[in-house]
Amino acid sequence: MKILIIEDDLRTRENLATILRMEGYDPVTAPDGSRGIEAARRERPDLILCDVMMPGMDGHAVLASLRGGNPAVTTPFIFLTARGDRADVRTGMNLGADDYLTKPATARELLDTVRARLEREAARPDGDFHPDFSSSEPLRSLGLTAREAEVLLWVAQGKTNVEVGTILGAAENTVKKHLQNIFEKLGLDSRNSAALLVIEHLNRARPAASGK
Repeated sequence: MKILIIEDDLRTRENLATILRMEGYDPVTAPDGSRGIEAARRERPDLILCDVMMPGMDGHAVLASLRGGNPAVTTPFIFLTARGDRADVRTGMNLGADDYLTKPATARELLDTVRARLEREAARPDGDFHPDFSSSEPLRSLGLTAREAEVLLWVAQGKTNVEVGTILGAAENTVKKHLQNIFEKLGLDSRNSAALLVIEHLNRARPAASGK
């Protein structure tokens, strides 16, 4: 598995590459955002680790450029950050980041996160349909409130209650309450069934939207 590391600090970049190489991964490195984008398009990595705070082009700009508003671009993307600012996390996740690692991350934290995201990507169903998760509005037709639709959209993308709370600026207990209401309204019994419902609903909605 090829993993791209975009990190401006040389020591951090080399340490990450060493840890990954020792576990059998094939690390590729880039010292800044612009060269990271070039490497991503050239190397086609299986996963990208990217620092948030970099001179010139920061991690958010890198992710936005690589995603390009295209829901078919699904390469797992994990941010590396020394910042614990909730707004910073929220911005990254809204742009489509899959996870966050706070530096300095331990080798175990790094490897567990990488492994989990690669396993999730491997389990992604084959096919040409890539759900458009850019808006929660289509989910309102399921009888949900605007906030419930937002919560369900992020849950369907595999976010935890804590992550959803960070993205929406809500307390974890508030997210749990919304999720309980969603499950009751839609007759769901798990997060997996919720994700399947969302994907099926977005799939049905897509032809109507494209026909406009």
